[in-house]
Amino acid sequence: MPHPDSRGLPLSTSCESAATQYRAGVDLLLSAWPGADAAFDAAIAADPDFALAHAARARLHAMRGEMAMAHARIATARDIADRNGTARERSHVGVLSLAIHGRSPAALKAVLAHADCWPRDVIVLGLPLGAFGLFAFSGMADHDQARVDLCERHARHFTADDWWFLAYRGWSQAENGAVVQGRDLAERSLALRPANANAVHALAHAMVEGGAGTDIERLVQDWLPGYDRGGALHGHLAWHAALAALVRGDVAAATAIHDTHVRPAVSRGLPLNVLTDTVSLLWRMDAYGYPVPRALWDEAAAYAAPLHPEAGFAFADVHMAMLHAATGEHAAVLRRADALAAMVEAGTLAAGAVVPAICRAALAFAAADYAGCARLLEPLASEVARIGGSGAQREIIEDTLLVALMRGGETGKARDMLDRRLSRRPSPRDAAWRDRFAR
Repeated sequence: MPHPDSRGLPLSTSCESAATQYRAGVDLLLSAWPGADAAFDAAIAADPDFALAHAARARLHAMRGEMAMAHARIATARDIADRNGTARERSHVGVLSLAIHGRSPAALKAVLAHADCWPRDVIVLGLPLGAFGLFAFSGMADHDQARVDLCERHARHFTADDWWFLAYRGWSQAENGAVVQGRDLAERSLALRPANANAVHALAHAMVEGGAGTDIERLVQDWLPGYDRGGALHGHLAWHAALAALVRGDVAAATAIHDTHVRPAVSRGLPLNVLTDTVSLLWRMDAYGYPVPRALWDEAAAYAAPLHPEAGFAFADVHMAMLHAATGEHAAVLRRADALAAMVEAGTLAAGAVVPAICRAALAFAAADYAGCARLLEPLASEVARIGGSGAQREIIEDTLLVALMRGGETGKARDMLDRRLSRRPSPRDAAWRDRFAR
């Protein structure tokens, strides 16, 4: 009788200890909780020929940017799966191998085919979901809808108490505009498994989309102390609270959160999160009129320098451009924008022309060329989703355009933009900005 995984799918290991450790590791991975690496290592030690344990360990390495180790692990997993894995396990390992080797379009196609056969294989099903998933980084403008469609297509295969599926279904719904439904699903997930950072993250995003900023601050304040700093989402959840504090004008609270949880010197999160959270928080503070010490920008620049030196990863590219623009590295912004434009011309940049345009707009904004910034961003507003990430993360581009319009004297356009935003959700900051035009 084969040992099952956490959703009942059979595992090709005869070792009960290996199966137990693997199930524990999967649940820790799916809840963004520390300890998954140790659990997978224990599963491999108990059964060195356990392909899925090697594959899951490779996935963790890749998430942390440890690509040499990820490549070695997934190669081992493929070798074992090809020798003695089931069809499901060979497909599982093959999908992860494509994703880890950066073959994202092929990986996304393979995920969807795999999910049609084995929808409860949650490590694979999770690859397209989330702010950093294959859908988000596909270059699609409608990836929010694509995530909803995927979740709804396979919802019948999950029980009503599957905490992982509830969290990602809720996140997907909230990102796509179904805020009440998304918040309900995320709250149900968190109630079922309180030690689940992904559920808290999904709930925070539903609160963002619903304009419930004080709820976000309360949620993070109450929940974060029980989450180890080594947890992948620790700094990112704090970032959400910092943004909420900025929205209500409390720059002191936002700065304290940045200094305690978000900045590279203190965060132990995933490198992409540390980079983008730090840059976007500092950029927002500056754009909203709050002084940002140069030392904070320099710290962010030192951390970022080895991470994304070359252009081609759209979400990282726009944040690197903001960082270089803010620190006066104008030539670096132009080099990246030119390289991205060449990729667009060659048809090799999935996110398209919006990426170099945002880079150039960031440079214009930093140079106080607000009219130039607005000219670049206005025509591409509907394309910003193509850079990936979440609505909360991409809002920095919309905020940059809005501030550029206000500072550039385009009061009519700024007023209309604020009216649209306030009709979608409440915001003390937007309301205060809108009041300027009513006087």
